Amino acid sequence: MKSRIFLIFAIWALISCKRDPKISSSQWISVSKYVQYNETGEALKLKSGNFTYDFKKNQIPFKKVILLNASMAGYISELGAEDLIIGVSSPEYIFSEKIQEKIKKGSIQNVGNEQKYDVEKIISLKPDAIFTNHIASFDNTYQLLKNNGIQVIFLDEYKEQKPLEKTAYLKLFGKLFGMNEKAEAEYAEIEKNYNELRQLALKAKEKPLVLANEMYGDVWYLPGGKTSVANYISDANAQYILNNNTEEKAVTMSFEEVFSKAKSVKYWVNAGNHISKKEMLNMNPFYGKLDVFNKGYVYGIGGREKEKANDFFESGIVRADWVLKDYIKIFHPELLPNYQLTYMKELK
Repeated sequence: MKSRIFLIFAIWALISCKRDPKISSSQWISVSKYVQYNETGEALKLKSGNFTYDFKKNQIPFKKVILLNASMAGYISELGAEDLIIGVSSPEYIFSEKIQEKIKKGSIQNVGNEQKYDVEKIISLKPDAIFTNHIASFDNTYQLLKNNGIQVIFLDEYKEQKPLEKTAYLKLFGKLFGMNEKAEAEYAEIEKNYNELRQLALKAKEKPLVLANEMYGDVWYLPGGKTSVANYISDANAQYILNNNTEEKAVTMSFEEVFSKAKSVKYWVNAGNHISKKEMLNMNPFYGKLDVFNKGYVYGIGGREKEKANDFFESGIVRADWVLKDYIKIFHPELLPNYQLTYMKELK
């Protein structure tokens, strides 16, 4: 399963957006590397990446939102705020049972997909807010929405490489939905769980070598040494094959390059959503040359999957503690003898 991008929106008449204003960083409260906010008595300013939004206090909380990103559905589900959703894109990629039931009943509308959004339907639904990743190729669509009184709010949580900073977007949604106390409490619980699990992992006697991701065509896209995957592996007290790398993005390698580095690898994680090793071999016979494929342990991300929807890219974005727990169970099963994997699945 490849990660899919969906979205959420906000009324242009209520919210103004502009690129990088000159505001002292000391005025901002940091949610994560890419998101900060500045709250005064009359307004809430939100900075997300290169965009800044101004909300007057009487303009929030939002009551009607459209989601165009499955991971953002994860945040809203975590807060129990599904009733706020009036539209989603590509509903077949959303895992949440509650959201799927509302789609079937018609209380949540399908507003298109990544190839073509139904702009007329979006406008007719009159959302208070739409949240989306910023995709440059959709700039014309964004402008059309703005011209019709809709402000697009860009949240690029996929760029966050520290697991708990992805989770921290809960606090932002809490601010915007009038659920601040609940969001803060949810985040605090996940943070507490995560830190306790990280300490548990340190009790392991071994620190196994780990390989991640898979090949597409002739290229193996390995997570860089500072990516969220690498951080999870480190926090689970294992050694990532590129642990000395400093990239926050994927590193491309040939099979031969990976093969030369993988001789002592014991675990291979995030190996797609394959159902078996046989399926993997059918897609790429080279995998059969790897010692970890034949003698080690291979795990995909198909533990919570329904047809095209994969919860690893939905609740898994929010529940950093559950993801870390999976990795610890894989690398150090003796530390969690009674735990069953949530998102990961061993391939036989």
